Amino acid sequence: MTQRVIEITSPFFIPRQCLEDGASLNELFEKNQPLALEIGCGIGDFIIQRAEQQPEINFLAIDIYNKGCYKTCNRIEMAGLTNVRVMRIEARYLLTHFVAPDSLTAVYINCPDPWPKKRHRSRRLINRDFVQTLLYYLKPGGDFYFSTDFDDYGEAVADLMPTVEGYGNVLVTGFARNLPDYPLSKYMRRFLQKGQDIYFVHYRKKARVRPEALLRPAIDPGFRVRWSRAENE
Repeated sequence: MTQRVIEITSPFFIPRQCLEDGASLNELFEKNQPLALEIGCGIGDFIIQRAEQQPEINFLAIDIYNKGCYKTCNRIEMAGLTNVRVMRIEARYLLTHFVAPDSLTAVYINCPDPWPKKRHRSRRLINRDFVQTLLYYLKPGGDFYFSTDFDDYGEAVADLMPTVEGYGNVLVTGFARNLPDYPLSKYMRRFLQKGQDIYFVHYRKKARVRPEALLRPAIDPGFRVRWSRAENE
């Protein structure tokens, strides 16, 4: 059943049309500061904490679900933050259409859908192509953070990252069970209370990697069809 789309009138919510009409990401914020991206903000628990920790960074939080964007905007208003904006948009579409190369200081992906069934693993967001896509948009020295409570997903990403040229591991091992000062979302805390481990992966774009040395990412022609199905949810 299709859920009712909630109208979001918050000043912190940015309709996609704003970017399609020519606005730049920097124009979305009050201050011209380094920009970080959270992909899959859920209800905003993580991004609120991170934005409070780092007021010198602008944060763009995106999700494909209307209700999550609505709740995230409400939390931003309650927290009195000015360095967070929210968009309802698919990550690859945002990156390839509106994000300049070498422009993101960090990308956060926390507990994405693990697609646990083996026949669905190809639907996971984090794969070689996507990680290489992020490399094009991260600044030299920019950070990539990934977390999951799903063992197979955490191990797979930890095994993948060393094979992608252009990144360096910030951790001493492939993954960590915790990261100092890294905010825990509601879902992470729930997993930990159940005795489930969280896998954290933290890599950094090497300083010598420049976008002109990389292929400009292109969107899989079929992904837009899949994203359209979520636009009414």
